[in-house]
Amino acid sequence: MLPLLEVENLSHSFEYNLFKNISFQLMPKESISIVGVSGSGKSTLLHICATLLRPDSGEVKLFGKNLYSLKNRDILKIRREDVGIIFQSHYLFKGFDAYENIELATLLNDTKFDDKLIEKLGIKEVLKQKVGELSGGQQQRVSIARVLSKKPKIIFADEPTGNLDNKTATEVMDILFEYIKENSAVLLLVTHDNNLADKTNIKCSL
Repeated sequence: MLPLLEVENLSHSFEYNLFKNISFQLMPKESISIVGVSGSGKSTLLHICATLLRPDSGEVKLFGKNLYSLKNRDILKIRREDVGIIFQSHYLFKGFDAYENIELATLLNDTKFDDKLIEKLGIKEVLKQKVGELSGGQQQRVSIARVLSKKPKIIFADEPTGNLDNKTATEVMDILFEYIKENSAVLLLVTHDNNLADKTNIKCSL
């Protein structure tokens, strides 16, 4: 069985070195947390692994394929069909209501609207409300529902609970961990919360 995500000797810098020779791999149902101080390169590492940024050196393999040797159209196909990215900022479509935001993901990826997921995330009662009418926490949970509705095999989550209270944050992370177990997916989590990081299979400090 091949790893779903494999990082080999990854290095990157901007005005200064962010990280050097990072290596890890994730098999189905596994998770890794990336922790470190602000500016250490946590989000940059996630962006590189998530098809959004080319590294200075090293390799990222998704599903056994060397990501940055692929053509752009093939990278876009992987990003659209197999990868889910959860940002701290929700990036929802403001002119749509919550239901329409989630439904769009199911239509683009030929998946079904998951009522059980909506119940678990506690957003059933706000589905018909416009995004701008929702609280920050509700927007984030709608964003997570939209990502999971794609049924991705790899989830990249950049501080996904930053806008949530502690109780809701724990519930949301339990849903993400449950998802990767049930769908044989993997999770790369960027977080400053060591309690969350300790729940993953691998913990990487930058």
